[in-house]
Amino acid sequence: FITDPRSAQAAKQARMSGGGTEPKSSYPQWRRLHRALDRGRALQESFIRLVEACSDPSLSMDRWLSRLESSRWLGHVKAALSTACLAAQCLDREDSNVLVHGAEGTDTTMLVTALAQLILDPSCRTLEGFQGLLEREWIEAGHPFQLRCARSASSHARGKQEAPLFLLFLDCVWQLSRQFPFSLEFWEQLLLTLFDNAYASAYGTFLCNNEKERNLCKVKESTHSLWAWLNQPEEKQQFLNPLYSHNPLVIWPSVEPQSIQLWQGLFLRWIRPSQHLDEAWVEIQRLVEGN
Repeated sequence: FITDPRSAQAAKQARMSGGGTEPKSSYPQWRRLHRALDRGRALQESFIRLVEACSDPSLSMDRWLSRLESSRWLGHVKAALSTACLAAQCLDREDSNVLVHGAEGTDTTMLVTALAQLILDPSCRTLEGFQGLLEREWIEAGHPFQLRCARSASSHARGKQEAPLFLLFLDCVWQLSRQFPFSLEFWEQLLLTLFDNAYASAYGTFLCNNEKERNLCKVKESTHSLWAWLNQPEEKQQFLNPLYSHNPLVIWPSVEPQSIQLWQGLFLRWIRPSQHLDEAWVEIQRLVEGN
């Protein structure tokens, strides 16, 4: 199967300008599946509308629900998870090879491949395995962090190259952690830390747009690694899920609209006090350690 996160029309238009897709004759036994995922300006606009809605404390219930729906952010989350599940099903249930073929291969392609691996591979759901997944599928594969995360995530600026693809991925991972609370070795605090560091960081892990730029700028020689910091024993504990239990099975998330929820821990983190949730989590850790 060839899973293409573009619409058939978008792929056709790209082919007219010299890109798009390879000739069908080159893949005679392959079936192409188009599952259009928004990226670029459309995704950035959706994110901006969501941030504006979450930042307005004066909204009535009807107005809040209307603005949440009109942002279309949860629709993007659903679409990303659905496409990743499709790729995972082709591998797991059809026992087929899968090629994920996007435009440049540095945005929605990475989103689909990384999520599919989380769904299929229990080793990617450990703290160490998840770091390896991010390093392999996002950083080394060339997601342009500098272009996509050029300004503050909540900035109203509409830069041409900005798009919260990595944030969308983290949101999808949070949906998985909520639906499978025992299957991921890490919890929400790691995802929030990754979000913060993708946009503003004291470490060099997410600097530049690709490995070539990082080598030219001597990032590894001139900066510290985020992974080295969070893997320190005194820091690592805050990112671990005390309820984690190794699950060797494939985890199939529900992508029904009722199952996709707003990530309050991120989008409402500055207007919703987290004290009681933090205290509850400390108590859970204490109870688990006591047993």
